[in-house]
Amino acid sequence: MGDYLVVGVHSDAEVEQNKGPCVMKEDERYAAVAACKWVDEVVKDAPYVTTLEILDQYDIDFVVHGDDITTAADGTDCYQLVKDAGRYRECRRTVGISTTELVGRMLLLTRDHHIRGSRSVRSPIQGVDESVVANFSQGSMPAGSLTGIAHYLSTSKKIIQFSSGREPGSGDRVVYVDGAFDLFHTGHIEFFKRARELGDYLLVGVHDDQTVNAVKGGNFPVMNLQERVLGVLQCRYVDEVIIGAPYSVTKDVLEDVYHVDVVVHGASDQPLDIDGKDPYALPKERNIYREVDHPRLDLTTTAIIERIIENRHVYIARQARKAQKALAEAEAEQREKEMRAALHI
Repeated sequence: MGDYLVVGVHSDAEVEQNKGPCVMKEDERYAAVAACKWVDEVVKDAPYVTTLEILDQYDIDFVVHGDDITTAADGTDCYQLVKDAGRYRECRRTVGISTTELVGRMLLLTRDHHIRGSRSVRSPIQGVDESVVANFSQGSMPAGSLTGIAHYLSTSKKIIQFSSGREPGSGDRVVYVDGAFDLFHTGHIEFFKRARELGDYLLVGVHDDQTVNAVKGGNFPVMNLQERVLGVLQCRYVDEVIIGAPYSVTKDVLEDVYHVDVVVHGASDQPLDIDGKDPYALPKERNIYREVDHPRLDLTTTAIIERIIENRHVYIARQARKAQKALAEAEAEQREKEMRAALHI
């Protein structure tokens, strides 16, 4: 739609006032958006209601939003001012994935979003007190008010849109990392950034849903394989992805896709494979295994889930408010469509 993409990110206070509690803190969200390969500039603490003044301040021609209405706390359309000024464009909203949906999955501990396969072993949730979450799905509200368990369906076209299409050049040093990369966050971004610095081309292996669930248990992963692959591919430090990579690094991974020069893992504990073996045994034998440290080792998928668990009632109330707000927004969206249709008669 344009040549330069500026993304405004709201502060925690703005989101709290107009939408509800944030899952990711504002500094985490600023960093996550800045790491997206399509983003040229980030505007921090952007106003929740977009004004003409903010557009002029950053020399912006027009605003783009999905084809659903977003309202502020007082019920007004957040983009009405720019719509009235003719500086608004729409794109089709991505169905089946949203913060509300993901919070719902965490609240219900559902596994309905997983892409089914043959590998499944029951094991406890690692790093989360099971006594806290054992009856988490038995809340005081019906499941429908929390989440509809939507299924995001990817296509080959979507994968191509996200893929860099770049192959490693002659003499390029190929770095391989692997993981679940669930609820893609700044911990993952910092890890990718440090791993990429050890070579010229970053190849990322993303484990399938059944492999992640077999190792981590519970309702992990919160995001299914398709969602996690696209989350990884949008990161500016990633060159290519192996979809459904084996949990243990194999000879095929090291030699068949590209010749891997170094295998990198974060400086944290790594669960053993379900057969009890070290998943990095082979690269260690070949002396190509490295560990990297980064400033966001404290931020993990488990830590994010614990934020939701520790504030369960707050997030259940958020989901209820969002459901009511969504109904009002849907009605406003329908009225707007009817008005547009009437103008074209």
